[in-house]
Amino acid sequence: MFRAARRRQNPRLRRSDITVTDDAAVRRAVKAASLGNAMEWYDFGIYAYLAGTLGRVFFPSGSDTVQLLSSFATFAVAFLVRPLGGMVFGPMGDRIGRKKVLALTMILMAIGTFAIGVIPGYASIGFWAPVLLILFRLLQGFSTGGEYGGAATFIAEYAPDKRRGFFGSFLELGTLAGYATAAGLVTGLTAWLGQDGMDAWGWRVPFLAAAPLGLIGIHLRLRLDDTPAYLKLDDSADRTRGPGKPDAARAATRSGLGEIFRAHWRPLLLCVALVGAYNITDYMLLSYMPTYLSDELDYSVTHGLLILVATMVLLMLLINRVGRLSDRFGRKPLLMTGMLGFLVLSAPSFLLVRQGSLVAVSGGMLMLGLSLVCLLGTMSAALPAMFPTDVRNGSLSVGYNLSASLFGGTTPLVITALIGATGSDMMPAYYAMGAALVGVVTVALMKETARSPLEGSPPSVETPEEAAAIVEAQAPPQDS
Repeated sequence: MFRAARRRQNPRLRRSDITVTDDAAVRRAVKAASLGNAMEWYDFGIYAYLAGTLGRVFFPSGSDTVQLLSSFATFAVAFLVRPLGGMVFGPMGDRIGRKKVLALTMILMAIGTFAIGVIPGYASIGFWAPVLLILFRLLQGFSTGGEYGGAATFIAEYAPDKRRGFFGSFLELGTLAGYATAAGLVTGLTAWLGQDGMDAWGWRVPFLAAAPLGLIGIHLRLRLDDTPAYLKLDDSADRTRGPGKPDAARAATRSGLGEIFRAHWRPLLLCVALVGAYNITDYMLLSYMPTYLSDELDYSVTHGLLILVATMVLLMLLINRVGRLSDRFGRKPLLMTGMLGFLVLSAPSFLLVRQGSLVAVSGGMLMLGLSLVCLLGTMSAALPAMFPTDVRNGSLSVGYNLSASLFGGTTPLVITALIGATGSDMMPAYYAMGAALVGVVTVALMKETARSPLEGSPPSVETPEEAAAIVEAQAPPQDS
C-alpha cells in the first residue's frame, strides 16, 4: 500500500523530494498546535460548564429551564459562524501558509474570551449584556473556524508518515487538557466561592485567564517555520509547470473554495459525516454531561465536574497509545471501534448514570469515555489525509466547521430540548446512538491512509536511510 501510494503521487522521486523530518522541529510544531487547540476547548469548555451561571448573569430572570436554554443557544451561536471562519481562514492557510493563520486565529480567540470576562451582567446594563455576550461568542466562533483544520494540517504535514497517528493524537490531548483545565478551574472556584460567589464575580476568572494562555500560544506559533509539505508546493509547481513562474502566480493557482466544492466534494461529504458523528458524541460527554447530572439528576455541580475531570485524566493517559495503535493497525479499525462503542454502549451507560451513585455514574461515563478516546486518538491523523496538500487546510477547515456548526455546538441545546419535549432522561443516549450509526457507515466508506504519504506530498520519513531505501525501491530493475 505504501509503495502504491508513493508511485501514484510522485512517479520518479528524487532524494531531495523526500522529507527527512527533524524530531525536535516536529515536537515543537506539535506543542504549538496542541496548545492552541487546548486553549480553544478551554474557552468552549468554560462556557459549557458555566452554562447555568451565565444564564442567570446574562439573561432576564425566569424559569431555570428558559435561562439554561438561552445560555446554550448562545453557546450554539458561536458555531453558526464557524463555517464562515473556516471558509476565510482555511483557504488563507493554503495561500499564505499554515503558521500565519494559526497565529491570527489564536489572537482572535484570546480577545473574544477575555472580553466575555469583562462584560457587565444583565442586572447592570440590561439588554446589552446578552448582546455583547453574543457578539464576543461570534468572534470566538469565527476564529475557531480556522483553528482545528489548521492545527491538524500543521501536525500532519510535519509528522513522519509512519508516526502521524501518534503525533496527531497530541492535538486531541490538547482538547482533553483544555476541557480538564476548564472543568477543574470551575470546580475549584465553585467549591471555594459557592454558587452565590460564582454568580457575583467568580465566573469571570476562567475567562480572564485566557489572556496569558493566548500570549504563550502566540509566542510558540510565531517561532515555527511553515510545514515542509507546504513549502515544497512551490518546488513541485516549478517542476510541473516549469521554472520562471513568479511566486505570486504560483500561489494564486492554489485552489480556493470553488475548487474545494467542485473537485473534492466526495471526501468533503465523508469529512462532514465523520466529524458530525464524532462531535455529537464528544460534546455530549465532555460539554453536556455535567449539566445533565445537575439539572436532570439533581447531582451537585461540583461532584459532576469532578467525575468528568477524573474521566478526562484517564483518557489523557490513553490517547497517545491509541494514536500509536492507529499507526500500527490503521485508522479505520480504531475509528470503527469508537463508533460501535457509542452505538452499543450509550444506552447501558446512561442507564448506569441514571442510578445516581458515584460508582454507577463513574462507570457509565468511563464506558462512554473509552469509546470516545478511540475517536480522539485517531481523528487528527485521519481527517487531514482525506485531502491533497494544496487544498488540505481549506478543505478540512470547511468540512470540519460545517459539521461542527450543524451538529457539534447544537448538541447541548438539542438534547436539552429533546428531554424537555419527551420527558425522557435517555434522549442523550438515543441521540449519540443515531450519530454513531452514521459514523459506522462513514468509516466503512473511507480509505485507509495509515503509514502512507499524504496525498499531493512526497513521503516523509525519520532517517536518511529510509529516504534512500524509497529512492532505490522505485528504480527500474537492471537487465541481467
